[in-house]
Amino acid sequence: MSLERIILAPMEGVLDYHVRQILTEINQFDYCVTEFIRVTHHKLSQRTFYRLCPELYNQGKTKSGTPVRVQLLGQSPEWMAENAVRAIELGSFGVDINFGCPAKTVVGSQGGAFLLKHPDQIFNIVKQVRRAITNTNILSVKIRLGWDDKSLCFEIADAIQLAGANEIVIHGRTKQDGYKADKIDWHTIGLIKHRLSIPVIANGEIFSVLDAQNCINQSQTNHIMLGRGILNIPNLANMVRFSQPALNWQAVMQILMRYATTPIANVKPLYHSARIKQWLIYLKQYYAQASELLQDIRMLKSQQEICNFLKTRTIEL
Repeated sequence: MSLERIILAPMEGVLDYHVRQILTEINQFDYCVTEFIRVTHHKLSQRTFYRLCPELYNQGKTKSGTPVRVQLLGQSPEWMAENAVRAIELGSFGVDINFGCPAKTVVGSQGGAFLLKHPDQIFNIVKQVRRAITNTNILSVKIRLGWDDKSLCFEIADAIQLAGANEIVIHGRTKQDGYKADKIDWHTIGLIKHRLSIPVIANGEIFSVLDAQNCINQSQTNHIMLGRGILNIPNLANMVRFSQPALNWQAVMQILMRYATTPIANVKPLYHSARIKQWLIYLKQYYAQASELLQDIRMLKSQQEICNFLKTRTIEL
C-alpha cells in the first residue's frame, strides 16, 4: 500500500510545543497531536488549553502551518464532552481522545489505558464527545490493543466507530507490553482495519523507512503516526515521505542549539538541561556522537551552561 498521511504523535513530557514547532518545520506532517490535557470533573480554563497548546493563538496551527489537534484524557463522558467543546471553540483542529496512555499515574486514576478494560465506557465517552462537538468537527481516538491481552481489541474498535469517531489511532501493543520491541503487532492492527470503515492510523516501533514500510504492509493501512522514532532521527517523516537522507550530525546539533537557546517562560530551572539530555538519549539510538555529547553535558544544569557548551561544539564542527 502507498503512504497517504504521517501524523506526529503526542508524547507526554517530551513532544511539547517547542519540539512540535521544530519537527514540523523540518518535516511534512499532516497534523500533530498535543500532550494530553487531563480532564477530571470540571470545565478547564482557557489558560490550561493555551498553556499546553499555544498553537491555539495561531488558529490551531504551528508557525510552519501544520494543524494541531488537542488531546483529552479522562473518564467522565460529560466533562470530556464539555472540554472537547472548549477545545473546538478555541480553534483546535478537531479533538483526540487518549485511551492508550500506560503511565502508572494515569491508569491509577482510571484514565488512559485503564479504560481498555471497559469498552462500554469508551463507547459512552466517544459518543458524548461526538454529540457535543457535532459532525462538523474531526474526532479521533487513540488506543492500544488491550490492557493485558488483545481479547477486547475488536470490541473496542467497533465501539469507537459506532460511537461516531472519524478515525482511530492504534498503538500495536497492549498496556502490559509497554514499549517492548518484540511485542509490536502491526498485523492485528490490519485485522481491525478490515472490520472498520473509518481510517485506521498505525503507531508503534517505527524507527526507520524500512520499519514504516513493514508497518504499512502488515497493518494494511496507509496512515502512520511517528513518536519515538522522530526523536531518534529528527527528519524521519521526510525520509519516509520523500526518501530524504537522515540529517547529518551537524544539522542535529543546530536543532539542539536552537532548542537549548529558546526562551521559555514559567518553567522549572532545570527544564532546558533535562530536556536536552532527554532528547540526546533518543538521538544516541541513531547518532553515535549523541552518546559522547550526553556524557560531556551530564553535570551541566543551567540553560546558560548548556548553551555555552553547545556553541563551542557547534563551532568545532
